[in-house]
Amino acid sequence: MNINKIDIASLNVGDQVGSRVFNFTRDSLVKYAGASGDFNPIHYRDDFAKSVGLDGVLAHGMLTMGAAVQVAVDWVGDAAAIADYGVRFTKPVFVDVANGAQVEVTGKIGEIKLDEKLVRIDLSAVCADLAVLGKAQAWVRL
Repeated sequence: MNINKIDIASLNVGDQVGSRVFNFTRDSLVKYAGASGDFNPIHYRDDFAKSVGLDGVLAHGMLTMGAAVQVAVDWVGDAAAIADYGVRFTKPVFVDVANGAQVEVTGKIGEIKLDEKLVRIDLSAVCADLAVLGKAQAWVRL
């Protein structure tokens, strides 16, 4: 979808705008750590993660958050159209050394403000049958 081709008047609350599965691997975590500067060992060392009470290595919260908003970006066709975005982190995304982790994200229209040309996209992010983000909402300006 392209921002210039979306007719806000044709949209309805509840419409699905897209879905995507993100595969996180240990390599993904290393690359994200390098890009973000977040080298907390819970993101790459099982022994350390377990020593602080976790089940294993987990993905960076901001990596999960950034991946999830991509569904809204794909729909609108321009990252600059994201006017606001926020989430609550509800569960960690554990990244298995052999199998990684798959996060399935679905976006639906939650609210439309015709006069302001704003659409709220409610994002559902699920990993291993658990919601990993809560109240994940991206406001898109058309």
